[in-house]
Amino acid sequence: MSDSTTPVRVLVWGENRHEQIEEKVRAIYPDGMHTTIKEGIEENLGSRASVTTVTMQDPEHGLTEEVLRQTDVLVWWGHAAHGDVDDDVVARVHRHVLAGMGLIVLHSGHWSKIFGKLMGTSCTLRWRSKNDREIVWTVDPTHPIAQGIPHPFIIPAQEMYGEFFDVPAPDELVFLSTFTGGEVFRSGMTYRRGYGKIFYFSPGDQDYPVYHQAEVRKVISNGVEWAMTLRPERTDPVLLRYE
Repeated sequence: MSDSTTPVRVLVWGENRHEQIEEKVRAIYPDGMHTTIKEGIEENLGSRASVTTVTMQDPEHGLTEEVLRQTDVLVWWGHAAHGDVDDDVVARVHRHVLAGMGLIVLHSGHWSKIFGKLMGTSCTLRWRSKNDREIVWTVDPTHPIAQGIPHPFIIPAQEMYGEFFDVPAPDELVFLSTFTGGEVFRSGMTYRRGYGKIFYFSPGDQDYPVYHQAEVRKVISNGVEWAMTLRPERTDPVLLRYE
């Protein structure tokens, strides 16, 4: 595990499906969404982070035991192929989160197998795919993830996500979003599972250049630093008997 004097080791996982089959998405993210997300973290954290990427098409989806052992925070973006993620890989990621690996789940990752396994609910929501305007409001200005984020900031083109969002009550609500139809959505929430810290952040549909926007990149980068757990070694929570 890293400490306060070494860079946080960040792994950006990308489904990498839309970029391969849709010209519109490829035009917005020519090197893949995972690369754009990586560049945003590097832009904000600089030498404080060491950022790499893997995709779903890599062997074991790029999430081998060795790779996860060397990851402090995993950033997850998926949408079209949640069901194709291998259950054994999901179980491996789940174990590492419980043992202290941070997890940032973005946009449609709410329906990923790993997020559902960690939440224990359906993680369904209301949505509208038409071009909409999203206003992101800071609910907790004292939270580390909200530092340096304008209140509010506007995403001019985005998919609408709305309540009811079937997830457990969060440990902390950091951001709330509103849309032109009057919908509201809990767009930035934190959870703790085992020793691991989880941040869900909803902006980022593949059809819009959301991950090029400075405020969104800053939020994700803040989330990465927040999700880092400083522990001498990664071990699972265990039942201990005291005599």
